[in-house]
Amino acid sequence: METSLSNIERQQAILSLLQRQQRLKIAQICEEFSISEATARRDLEALAAQGLIQRVHGGAIPLQHATPEPPLLERSQEQADEKARIGKLAAGLVQDGETVFLGSGTTVLEVAKNLRDRKGLTIITNSLPVINLFAGLETIQVVCLGGILRNSELSFIGHITEQALSEVRADRVFLGVRAVDLEHGLTNDYLPETMTDRAILKIGREVIVVADHTKTCRVSTAFLAPLTSMHTFITTREADESFIAALRELGIQVLLA
Repeated sequence: METSLSNIERQQAILSLLQRQQRLKIAQICEEFSISEATARRDLEALAAQGLIQRVHGGAIPLQHATPEPPLLERSQEQADEKARIGKLAAGLVQDGETVFLGSGTTVLEVAKNLRDRKGLTIITNSLPVINLFAGLETIQVVCLGGILRNSELSFIGHITEQALSEVRADRVFLGVRAVDLEHGLTNDYLPETMTDRAILKIGREVIVVADHTKTCRVSTAFLAPLTSMHTFITTREADESFIAALRELGIQVLLA
């Protein structure tokens, strides 16, 4: 028999319980509040629609908001081991002779480091560190996209960059993001960069998003694109298992470094 709490009261109680426990399963909610599975699911859907929780397979976790991202040089050592593992795994997808787009950010830079010894690649990039990494290598052709230099990220963005992107195509696009969330998709924390990133997503036969586990189940300020805009997601084995399972259910290939 269901409790006499109103829907709003019960949902607030579920939210409080979730904040204490950090994860709730449907069965726990049913037992705690003496309600049916259908009612529990409706409560969770209502809370998720308000942006208060994150739905995961079989239950819910608190919605995590990503903090503003520090400049590239300051965060180069954050999750360094995870990023190195991601970089090695991601680079293994690239075949000699391909055209590859490499975006900005420390995780994509790790992908780039693992491609320096490859043969016959064409690298397209809007990242100054990536340009510097490949400069002078005779076996790799580098296509540099101009634009407004974003000093904190050392990346080129804006109208000129987007115009250049309309002229190129890549076999694979490697892109880093600030946050990845089942409900809110891919988000970043710098609004002026959003249109450039959307233009990047359009040029690749395969779009590969790379992000360490701290970027998962998070939401940042600017909506970039739905989850289905990426074909492959590469993260680390520290990521939440139910989150990974949900991505795979959407048809997204998930690789764990």
